[in-house]
Amino acid sequence: MDRLQAMKMFTKIVDMNSFSRAADSMGLPHASATMIMKNLESHLRVRLMQRTTRRLSLTPEGAEYYERCVRILADIDETEGALAHVGRGPRGKLKVDMPAVIGRLVVVPRLAEFRDSFPDIELTITFGDKPIDLIQESVDCAIRTGPLQDSTLVARRLASLPTLTAASPDYIAAFGEPQTIEDLEQHNAVQYFSQASGRVRHMNFVHDGGVLEVKVPGTIAVSDAEAYVMCGANGIGIIQALQCVVEDEIASGRMVQVLPDWQSAPLQVSAVYPHSKHLAAKVRIFVDWLAAVFEQYTSAVTERLMERRRQSHAGQQKDRGMKLIRGGETAVAG
Repeated sequence: MDRLQAMKMFTKIVDMNSFSRAADSMGLPHASATMIMKNLESHLRVRLMQRTTRRLSLTPEGAEYYERCVRILADIDETEGALAHVGRGPRGKLKVDMPAVIGRLVVVPRLAEFRDSFPDIELTITFGDKPIDLIQESVDCAIRTGPLQDSTLVARRLASLPTLTAASPDYIAAFGEPQTIEDLEQHNAVQYFSQASGRVRHMNFVHDGGVLEVKVPGTIAVSDAEAYVMCGANGIGIIQALQCVVEDEIASGRMVQVLPDWQSAPLQVSAVYPHSKHLAAKVRIFVDWLAAVFEQYTSAVTERLMERRRQSHAGQQKDRGMKLIRGGETAVAG
């Protein structure tokens, strides 16, 4: 039995939901499809699919075998393509998944550069905040934030993105501004929860060399980063978000930073991909490119944060000076 031919036939039958169309696509007689599948199941000693007069359905074993076949065949195509085009660089289809807010703010603005550098890579990106099974979804690489849950994946740290704590002027006018993290117990927060676990992500602050988790009361919870910031800007409660997400709201005056002397914990960003003896060149190149993009982005964000702190410090110094002048004038007048 030609196992490579059998894998191709099996995947085409699944993709086309038809034995006859799969056979036609491979230029073989219709009867060959049935015979190849019969021999394949006999070789594997497992039933791969259930066939009725109307539809085909994969067994659990068939679904797993299908995903593996897709990857194996893709690797073969990429290897043959690389040998046929030596010196032309990586090529082939690359499927990537990432959180929408990370994609919109960090990755998408730089995609033209990636296309120009690697024109033979066909890049498909899905955006979502819900973790997916990379192997089942045939995803080559994904960007993940926070602690990693799946230990079966290879992970590469991309960045530690700064976060900050903020509230709207309307919220501060109504409830006051917290001066210490202990004050947060008397305030309201917009709650952000993970779609993967359903758990609320509480506020975190860097304290004594570690991370201190602070649970702030709140009655509204969302799972979308942009909706989370919007709730904060509308005065629903205090938020703790990525600086890159909330800085426009602060610049416009719709929100202000609170607890500036208490550093909020940064958000870890990683690239993950399935284990493989031979990492595909297109995946390695994309992850290397991501690392460079995040390094440059983090440097720019850090510089903006430092500049804002310098301006804030200068403003405070100016206010103190004005108060001293006014105090001196009052004393003279007295």
